[in-house]
Amino acid sequence: MYTLNTPSPDYVVNALWQVTGVDGTNTASIWSTCSWADGTPTIPYANVTMDEVLAWCYAAGVDKDATEAALAQQIALQKNPVTAQGTPWSQA
Repeated sequence: MYTLNTPSPDYVVNALWQVTGVDGTNTASIWSTCSWADGTPTIPYANVTMDEVLAWCYAAGVDKDATEAALAQQIALQKNPVTAQGTPWSQA
């Protein structure tokens, strides 16, 4: 999480988040950032909890279900890769 000294010192203005899914030896990860207008949220950095930051990210548009589905899809592709050789038009 990031804070700025001005205009509102010690308040979170941006969060870099990462979600990692693990299934046996397969691992997938997604990350992004969320930011808020100055003055929101109104909890000082020293007092903020993980649940509060997650709620802010979800309110800012992070889709928890879609993120988890994307991780599951990445892991499924690791378990059962889809590959082809040559070009699609030359396949017999």
